[in-house]
Amino acid sequence: MGFWKQLLNNNRHTPASPANANDLPAQAVSSCLPDNTTYIRKAFFDTDDLKIREVMLGPRKGLLLYLESLCDDKTISEKIIKPLVETEKPITEEVLITISQYRYDELTRVVDSIAKGYVALFGEGTAECCLINAKANNERAVNEPENEKVVRGPHKGFIENLDVNLQMVRKLIASRHLVIRYYELGSETKSRTAMVYLQNLANPSLVQEADRRIRSISVDSVAYLGMIEENLEGRSYSPFPQLLTTERPGRVVNNLLEGRVALFLEGHPAANLFPATFIAFYQSPDDYGSRSLTGTFIRLIRLFSFFIAIVLPAFYIAVISFHFEVIPTDLFLTLKSGVERIPFSPILEALIMELTIELLSEASIRLPGRVGQTIGIVGGLVIGDAVVKAGLVSNAMIVVVALTALASFVVPSYEMSSALRVLRFPVMISAALFGFLGIVVSVTAIVIHLCKLESFGTPYFAPLAPFRLKDFKDALVRLPAWKLNERPLDAHPQKLRQEYPSREWERDDDK
Repeated sequence: MGFWKQLLNNNRHTPASPANANDLPAQAVSSCLPDNTTYIRKAFFDTDDLKIREVMLGPRKGLLLYLESLCDDKTISEKIIKPLVETEKPITEEVLITISQYRYDELTRVVDSIAKGYVALFGEGTAECCLINAKANNERAVNEPENEKVVRGPHKGFIENLDVNLQMVRKLIASRHLVIRYYELGSETKSRTAMVYLQNLANPSLVQEADRRIRSISVDSVAYLGMIEENLEGRSYSPFPQLLTTERPGRVVNNLLEGRVALFLEGHPAANLFPATFIAFYQSPDDYGSRSLTGTFIRLIRLFSFFIAIVLPAFYIAVISFHFEVIPTDLFLTLKSGVERIPFSPILEALIMELTIELLSEASIRLPGRVGQTIGIVGGLVIGDAVVKAGLVSNAMIVVVALTALASFVVPSYEMSSALRVLRFPVMISAALFGFLGIVVSVTAIVIHLCKLESFGTPYFAPLAPFRLKDFKDALVRLPAWKLNERPLDAHPQKLRQEYPSREWERDDDK
């Protein structure tokens, strides 16, 4: 027993490292320039990209310290060094008025700012440091997101710059109620994160809970928004995403106006929205850019694709293995002629084709754009035709797998699409073991899980469970815009009714 306990706990014992070996001791800015330089050199372990430049501040000596890998040389030369050389005034805001700056008297805060792309300016005889923003701008231009295409609507998406993303949201919501809270996550990376909400709409308890969860995140690095998502969601082992990810500013604004909260991360061109419901993952910006009947029809097709993606392969396996009597005779004869020479069982046949589709999908994503499209189309045609001619897979299975793949890719959210791709495998195995009974039990388990799931205290399957008839205006169907005069109740907004009712002109005409 002791052997197994030692073996299982072996990975938990890590070599003890000296406490506070790399921690910076707190130290105030010194009026002696060498003391400040020595401290900063040690803080950055004498890295080669730490540059120290001497400037004259009138009769006094000054030093500029910065990381050249983060800063723009042109900005430093033209907007920092040149104004300092041409003036005889002390370091004041008027000298460097063209760029943002801060003043600190603690060297630990100076070190953190230098690591973010600021230039530290020390003056001889001054126990204060002036920090000037000189970050290099190497961001890509704003363009349409590749993962969320729309036919009608704005073709503008987020980029990796957090300030630009927040600016796009601010432009669309010109309200003083829009609140932005900044956080620094990751003890090593210190990634800048922003929580955005409307103070007059978002529920205070939701904002407090989100703030509590974000502040409780304690990790070394936050490289992706998905890492924050897994730390915030209540059920990390659930296949269903509990935060909605989007790359479109318009979608963020619409959700903020419904009382939800958005979360941004520096370096990630997307935002997380919460609380999220199952229906929200099947809503697309195109639903609101088109007429209500068209939007309702397309949304119902998407929701129907959820059942196709999960049940169709399992239904085929159950029919071939157990329940031939449920299909018409003509169809039975056609299926029988196609499967009687197949050497594999239906479940093995389905698993082979489903895994092949997954391989083609991953290959098309990882390869360059044009090559990936070629692999996806040609590979699917060649492999499908080859396995049928070789007698390894039936024609009916090719049709089933193709329809299943299309149904899983119809979902506007990549996270929900991935969940469907995973869930269909256990349903297929249940159908191979127990037939229709296995399908019913599996689907029932999935529905029960959806009913029990919550996103920041909001029922995930709302408005279906709990049932709310008023919220059906923009759930399974999409009524005309003037009918959507109440906000959904799932986010528990402070104001349910919109400020201004629509179509007032009809009332004027009736008078």
